[in-house]
Amino acid sequence: MPVINRVAEFSDEVVAWRRDLHAHPELQYDVHRTAGKVAELLASFGVDEVVTGIGRTGVVGVIRGRGPGKTIGLRADMDALPITERSSPEYASQNVGKMHACGHDGHTAMLLGAAKYLAETRDFDGTAIVIFQPAEEGGAGGKAMVDDGLMDRFGIEEVYGLHNMPGRPAGTFGIRAGGIMAATDEFNVVIEGVGGHAAKPHTATDPVLATASIIVALQSIVARNIDPMRSAVLSVTMLSAGDAFNVIPRNVKFTGTIRTHSEELRDFMEQRFRAMVEQVAGAFGCTVSIHYRRGYPVTVNSEDETAYAAAIATEIAGEDRVDAKADASMGGEDFSYMLQARPGAYIFLGNGDTSDLHTDTYDFNDEIIPVGVSYWVRLVEGASRRN
Repeated sequence: MPVINRVAEFSDEVVAWRRDLHAHPELQYDVHRTAGKVAELLASFGVDEVVTGIGRTGVVGVIRGRGPGKTIGLRADMDALPITERSSPEYASQNVGKMHACGHDGHTAMLLGAAKYLAETRDFDGTAIVIFQPAEEGGAGGKAMVDDGLMDRFGIEEVYGLHNMPGRPAGTFGIRAGGIMAATDEFNVVIEGVGGHAAKPHTATDPVLATASIIVALQSIVARNIDPMRSAVLSVTMLSAGDAFNVIPRNVKFTGTIRTHSEELRDFMEQRFRAMVEQVAGAFGCTVSIHYRRGYPVTVNSEDETAYAAAIATEIAGEDRVDAKADASMGGEDFSYMLQARPGAYIFLGNGDTSDLHTDTYDFNDEIIPVGVSYWVRLVEGASRRN
């Protein structure tokens, strides 16, 4: 069962919505224009309910089918990134320093397309809940919507998410049961020593040397403490020390991230990180201050819902264009909070040979819109076939 004919007929309309959203990117929870556009379109489709202000600026649409059945949640993210766009299509960002560099404009447009079709045809049992979420990019908007009663208020039994994936052939799908996106933890560390003249290092306690040794030692955690068949990343990404070439500074600051695919490994990495930093710093006579912040949890796909999502993707794209054992990503996703609240699945949709996510030359591939819309529609229509 390929792309739905009716979806193909109005795909140009969906592309126009997407490009309008691309030209007017908004950040985090400040997505008032986007949310307003979404609510206006949902109302024009004739959905049964449009509810705004869920999780501050989230929008939810309720579409009831022919009769009783499952209540399925479909989620798209609405926010952009604080990036200045370098690509220059006719619909380029009009908001300086803001850009849809992750494809959330495409995600929102595809779910709007599905809502239009489902409200028009009602060829399903149960209820479809279309969820438009703010603040995926670091603001935990998914958690905010769950905390605001999303699942219970709308009776959601299962929830599904989708993300485009550059580098994966356009219109193909990738999914896996279990952890598919990583936990995203962050550390900020201050190594405190005793400053002094660079010509007399013996009179100081050098935090620069201590920090250099710590950073090298930290890489041994993944290399020597983690089973090679499991995944973990520890990256130091920012370093700040000193103001003069001839002065040993009093302190050094460094920052970075740790990514893991299980809560067990997440706990272990934090414990080893703290021990390594404290013990190596102590060996150099330095003291340490560690601020360790746990970010989004692991995005965990449930077994049955993953199998169902893969089957629907296969109906749309064909068996040879769906990888049901796709590699997990070390990127993070706050859809993880929704999957903690309800069973469901998160799937990747190939964006083709485009610039990578979070780059200033990225653009969503409009050619995949009919595929994504059809996937959402069949996911809802097929739910009545499941026990």
